[in-house]
Amino acid sequence: MSGFNFDVITLFPKAFELINNLGVITKALDKSLINVNLHDLREYGDGSYRQVDDKPYGGGAGMVLKPEPIYKAHESIRKLPKSKTLLMTPQGKVLKQKDFARWSTLDQIIIICGQYEGFDERIRCLADEEISIGDYVLSGGEIPAISIINGLTRLLPGTLGDPDSLVDESHNSSLLEYPHYTRPLTFKDMQVPDILVSGNHEEIKSWRRKKSFERTLERRSDLISNENCKKFPQSHRFIKEYKQFINFKIGNENEIYPDW
Repeated sequence: MSGFNFDVITLFPKAFELINNLGVITKALDKSLINVNLHDLREYGDGSYRQVDDKPYGGGAGMVLKPEPIYKAHESIRKLPKSKTLLMTPQGKVLKQKDFARWSTLDQIIIICGQYEGFDERIRCLADEEISIGDYVLSGGEIPAISIINGLTRLLPGTLGDPDSLVDESHNSSLLEYPHYTRPLTFKDMQVPDILVSGNHEEIKSWRRKKSFERTLERRSDLISNENCKKFPQSHRFIKEYKQFINFKIGNENEIYPDW
């Protein structure tokens, strides 16, 4: 089977009809760059009622996904040589852009979508990694699974018309992306910065780098590290200039931003 394979174990396969209208993913499907195989957990349920959940031992609210159906579904999937199984759970490691890059070298991602109050603890044995998309709880793992399919697909060769569009995106360099502008030049008294229409590509590049640092400092200072600062020789000056204008605390400056 050609293309990258996503195999999703879910109680709600219809939730994934959304990907047929998601631009990048739809194009990748049409070009056979990816295959999205949905495995309806209900088909692996126990008994004539196809039971997939039960009451929790020890009491408590809600229902818990049983281990047997998920094991059966997982065992039914043909494993490719380079494959990982991801378990969607709010207890997992928070998803990062670097995870997409790491997984893009594989042949297959198997995604197990949790549901209800959770799943039997013994299901965790199936997972290579447990993944969360943020510090909040959703009704199931379908939306996180779609996020993974989307984020990973964008990195696969041939998916985007212009691969260079990935280079400066937020989080690819551990920094947030610089501001973008397009026509008209003036909109509701808001003007496009002069530098962007100057035609001086070196100055534009420097401006964008500075704005990237400023935006990251303002919105996600936790992303700033010595490593990504060293990639940009002017970063220390940008940080100092920015701190002169904004009352913004970022912790121990001497430790985070040494004089190199």
